[in-house]
Amino acid sequence: MKFGKVERPEIIDFTIPEDHPQTEVVLNKTKKVGETNIFVGCAKWNRQDLKNFYPRGTKDELAYYATQFNCIELNATFYRIFPAETHQKWYDKTPDNFKFFPKIVQNVSHLRRLNDEAYPILDQYLNATSNFKDKLGTIFLQLHNNFGPKNWDRVVRFVKYWPKEFQLSMEFRHTDWFNDKKVAEELYHLLEENNISNTLVDTAGRRDIMHMRLTKNEAFIRYVGSNHPSDYDRLNDWVDKLADWKAKGLRNIHFFIHQNMELESPLLSVHFIKNLNKKLGSNLHIPKTLGESGPTLF
Repeated sequence: MKFGKVERPEIIDFTIPEDHPQTEVVLNKTKKVGETNIFVGCAKWNRQDLKNFYPRGTKDELAYYATQFNCIELNATFYRIFPAETHQKWYDKTPDNFKFFPKIVQNVSHLRRLNDEAYPILDQYLNATSNFKDKLGTIFLQLHNNFGPKNWDRVVRFVKYWPKEFQLSMEFRHTDWFNDKKVAEELYHLLEENNISNTLVDTAGRRDIMHMRLTKNEAFIRYVGSNHPSDYDRLNDWVDKLADWKAKGLRNIHFFIHQNMELESPLLSVHFIKNLNKKLGSNLHIPKTLGESGPTLF
């Protein structure tokens, strides 16, 4: 994941910003409802990217991945719509408690840019994605860097069109969504009123999109490491932040770990999950990686 990559991560201030004032208000609305659901995963499962993860002789990468993680941020669905049979095959290879969090296909978000021609494609995408059934987590839409507030009407139409039976998180990358306070508040209100998550992206070169504004009781977080020792400290800070939000009522944690070079993502995941279990009292499975008995990240 190259988005937000910098040449010298050691000079970046990675301090997590203060929460938006409305975040605690959102969490308090459902503070006493249910247990906290925690899903932590990588963005991909293919062996080429995750070289320090699969044991020698692994026959089926997804089947093995799903024994180590309870979810996947499914970036593959950004590039094309897979047939229903493929979704069913993925479903069958994973255990009952596994979740898929797929990205909406780029034809909708980047090529058609939420225009009229995007909707038949979106319908096709959702028809295929529905084959994940009970293993379907939150679907997420990532908008292009140059998709700014001038496209407000398209965003409103998309939000109103979105079928309510599917959970949705939206990621806005154009700086003007956040630079203009009035625009930002209108956007947050739209998402909150329609029960849509506001995706948080923690990446080195775009600290402006760490807006810390939750719009529903879900923290949908895409963390991008820099292949640098600071990655571990950043994850430690997220453990503290999630513990704080949990105390304030957070009930859904969806945390996905990327790196600019993905091969070491499982090692970061092990560190994060161990500390998260300790801090939150959760019992997530700690993935096994070759790095535990061989090479380490740094």
